Amino acid sequence: MKVAVIGATGNTGQRLTTELLKRGHQVLAVVRSPEKVSPAKGLEVVKSDLSDITQLADVLKGADAVVSAYRPPNDDTDQIIGITKRITEAVKKNNQRLLVVGGAAGLFVAPGVRLLESGYLPDFVLPIGKSHEQVRKDLQVSGADWTYFAPAGLFEPGERTGKFRLGKDDLIMDASGNSRISMEDYSIAAVDELEKPQHRGERFTIGY
Repeated sequence: MKVAVIGATGNTGQRLTTELLKRGHQVLAVVRSPEKVSPAKGLEVVKSDLSDITQLADVLKGADAVVSAYRPPNDDTDQIIGITKRITEAVKKNNQRLLVVGGAAGLFVAPGVRLLESGYLPDFVLPIGKSHEQVRKDLQVSGADWTYFAPAGLFEPGERTGKFRLGKDDLIMDASGNSRISMEDYSIAAVDELEKPQHRGERFTIGY
């Protein structure tokens, strides 16, 4: 399978690329700065600033699926809304599948209560949480073949253990109430979903 990874130089994008290559897939790394990508067998690098739907659709041609691991700047998180819309339109032009690396803020921590409104999140996290929720809402009405993969509350580089739990709309927490997942284990589950789709047109999530 050939998978385009948008944002392949970021923390999550790098690990997704590594996982895909490890399993023998081809990766098309779509980045702003190709010089930041180290050469590897099965890896092709292309440049895009994600500003033009037609250019992006041309760049993505030939991929069986597209992963958006784009991360917006901290001082303008709403950039992810417009960029994901353009990615979605480009993917629709090519009749491709799209998996979006999402956020945890829209997951439920109690009946009818999302993490976003729970009071658990520090103020500096709220803007990206709200932006991610708008991305998910836009996907629902996009007409694209999409999957929104929300990580656990704490999402950072760590170990590749292969041991985790999957869910749908509720935040996954351990017995102590902690919600976390490594980017390495998240990448395992993301590639599993690309290889054997189980969550087309919906959100799913992961945690220990």
